[in-house]
Amino acid sequence: MKKWPGFALAWLLVKFIGMLPRPLARGIGSATVRVLLAMLPRLRKIAMFNLRLAFPDWTDARRNETLHQMTRYLAWQAVEFARFPKYRRTNIEGAIEIEGHENFLEAQHKGKGVLILTGHIGACYPMRFLARPLDNARLDAFVNRYRCLSGNQPIYKNESARAVLKTLNGGGIVGILADQNTLPEEGAFVEFFGKTACTTTGLARLALHTGAAVVPGYAYWDVAAEKYKLRFEPAVDVVETRDAERDVVENTQRFAKITEDIIRKFPEQWVWVHARWKTRPNSEPPLYDFL
Repeated sequence: MKKWPGFALAWLLVKFIGMLPRPLARGIGSATVRVLLAMLPRLRKIAMFNLRLAFPDWTDARRNETLHQMTRYLAWQAVEFARFPKYRRTNIEGAIEIEGHENFLEAQHKGKGVLILTGHIGACYPMRFLARPLDNARLDAFVNRYRCLSGNQPIYKNESARAVLKTLNGGGIVGILADQNTLPEEGAFVEFFGKTACTTTGLARLALHTGAAVVPGYAYWDVAAEKYKLRFEPAVDVVETRDAERDVVENTQRFAKITEDIIRKFPEQWVWVHARWKTRPNSEPPLYDFL
């Protein structure tokens, strides 16, 4: 019962935003996210620290502008989430277009399944995706109803290995977020924006174990076209030698570089409030000493 208020508030907000015209909803959403960020100075500190680390040659004015734009794009994505029930095959192209679809199809035709290398920049394609369930079960079910309207299906951690392998063996698609900080036992330290970052090795291990193609996929807001573009890059050449652990690290580094390159193209559309470099090697002091 204690979780009912949180669920009720989220339900009301999503339904209210979903009813509004898109421009009005975006305006309200942007203002709300800016207020929330101002009320959470810790997140702003993390974002500015990350931007200084990633772009040391930028001025603080440019970093502040990027952070301002990030709040807008976060709000816009929340608005799109609230509008999911309105989208159909007949009108979805008014909101998003696909680029590089041939890259995805070529990988899919190999018949070993497709692993989508993605991150917290836009959305992607109907697929199964690894997710952590929300602590509020009612809210988790509500969120899943929305994000599964187009055919997506979550795979939770306690069922991940078996479900992922079954999906890939059937030629299916699994999306993996590879841009977040992880624990040492689940990742490897590779370079990310010129600084070592503990990065999940799950994607590399799955690709090496199953032979599934790894296709970078992400959605970004195209200012000129005034719509989202869902972009699929060519499949990544996965390194495979007789040294299994070395292959895991080398491929993880390769995936991290691809993710970095995407973020560099659209820095204002990535979630900079995440403590991406929090986990450090034992020999290094913490970077986020203000947390």
